Amino acid sequence: MGKIAIFIFILFLAGLGAFAYVNQEITTIKIPFDNTYETPKIALILFSCVAGALAMLITFTIRDTKRFIDNWQYQRRQKKEAKIQELYSNALNALLAHDEDEAKKPLESILIEEPKHLNALLRLGDIAAAEEGYQKAADFYNKAFSVNPENLEVLFSLESLMEKTGRWADALNYIEKILDIDTDNLSALYKKRAILERDEKWDELIDVQKTILKHEHTEKDRQREQTNLLGYKYEYGRHSLEHGEIEKAKKTFRTLLKLNGDFIPAYLGLAEVMLREGESEDTVDFLEKSYEQTSSMIILARLEDLLISLGEPSRLIRLYENSLAKKPQNHTLRFLLGKLYYRLEMIDDAFETFTYVDASGMASPELYQIMGDLYLKRDQCDRAVTEFKKAVDMKMAFRLPYWCSTCGYHSQEWSGRCPSCNTWNTSTFNIHGTCKI
Repeated sequence: MGKIAIFIFILFLAGLGAFAYVNQEITTIKIPFDNTYETPKIALILFSCVAGALAMLITFTIRDTKRFIDNWQYQRRQKKEAKIQELYSNALNALLAHDEDEAKKPLESILIEEPKHLNALLRLGDIAAAEEGYQKAADFYNKAFSVNPENLEVLFSLESLMEKTGRWADALNYIEKILDIDTDNLSALYKKRAILERDEKWDELIDVQKTILKHEHTEKDRQREQTNLLGYKYEYGRHSLEHGEIEKAKKTFRTLLKLNGDFIPAYLGLAEVMLREGESEDTVDFLEKSYEQTSSMIILARLEDLLISLGEPSRLIRLYENSLAKKPQNHTLRFLLGKLYYRLEMIDDAFETFTYVDASGMASPELYQIMGDLYLKRDQCDRAVTEFKKAVDMKMAFRLPYWCSTCGYHSQEWSGRCPSCNTWNTSTFNIHGTCKI
């Protein structure tokens, strides 16, 4: 290659010499400010060639220098990134081993190399938050936010920190930022729902729940969220009722019953509305029809309390007797009738009814307790002791009539929503008392 180049260069010089031999004339060159110069044409040509060569040399030199610098910077950057990646990998391994102290060292080293390393800032913030160093965590998260204010992980981290520190309004603000970026983010919607529920903002909750319902994919999830929507509507009705907004409560409960005729809390809510409006007789009729439609013992228990308060126990007795005529094997219903007799001091009727229930094989501590008391009223002390011992031997508490069919939570008071698992319409009337002493 070198010999060829030399040969070509010699040929070029030979050609140039021949050209100079046949072109010896002088040419005049004019330059600015009226100056003229005379020079052989060959000199002008040679000058032009040299100037062009120098320009090319300078251009190639600049290009090669830039390439060298770029390559040097690239290699340096590659080494830096490799170092950071190794440090971050070491930090993650330490975190997986639950060694937060060991994880801090490489993460802090990363920030020396790259102060705006997003993941390092987030992991250090997570460690600080786990150690309850909330201000330190906030500093790391805010630095991450300044690096990328639209990063969802950063926003979720800040939101979580606000929850931990009880700054619910700020937490909700970060959730809104997330939803501005990703309107369909279910995690953000769940968090927003939890905060609104905590603040009992039932009207806003209904709108959020409708959005959640739209984004659920499986039938099971949709059914669950539909139930939650009914629950929030019920709570909105209860809130309206408690704040004297009777018409709003009535409308809400009626809407609920149109959506789900088995939603028992809505029946009781509407009955309470009617009572507040002074419609006692209409309330009784409504509860009777509701019981016939649902066969709910919860509704029956509420009807019992209402009729006794109105001084009409005979009407209730007829209701029980008519129901038993249709369902003679319903021992729960017969048990409740016996309790009613007992409540009304109709001792003989109560004794006869409970004897029948006992013979059916039903076991309940409350049954044995009442039977014991009935034997005492009859001066049959030995039989009374036997019944009380049966109740005690079951090792269960007396008078725990309500339980959640979802989680098994027991309570002496009925509630439209289980205080344990937070589900609605799951409370049933339990005559067996399954809560252990």
